[in-house]
Amino acid sequence: MRRKFAAEVAHFSSNTDMTTHPTPPTPDAEPPSLIVYPCDFPIKVMGQRVDGFVYAMTHIATQFDPQFDASTIELRESKGGKYLGLTLTIHTTSRAQLDEIYRTLSSHPMVKVVL
Repeated sequence: MRRKFAAEVAHFSSNTDMTTHPTPPTPDAEPPSLIVYPCDFPIKVMGQRVDGFVYAMTHIATQFDPQFDASTIELRESKGGKYLGLTLTIHTTSRAQLDEIYRTLSSHPMVKVVL
């Protein structure tokens, strides 16, 4: 067993340039996106079923997508009727914009969850 391990180490050492080290990823480097921009991206937003919720989410959507069509919003009530789920399909142009949309929606006081 020991000889086999020694042979593997010797093989590895002879086939590996020990003077070069792989470059570690930089902290600011973003992994490549699986989303191709620009695109229409559906975002699920959930909150309590209160007056003004749909209007507030429509207002946020139009801040990021001036051509946003409110008639495309999909609405779903929870089983008990206390919560309302919306699907907003927003035209996004970059990952940075999509991240900012999520941050803005998530920080709104009427919003419980953004997916």
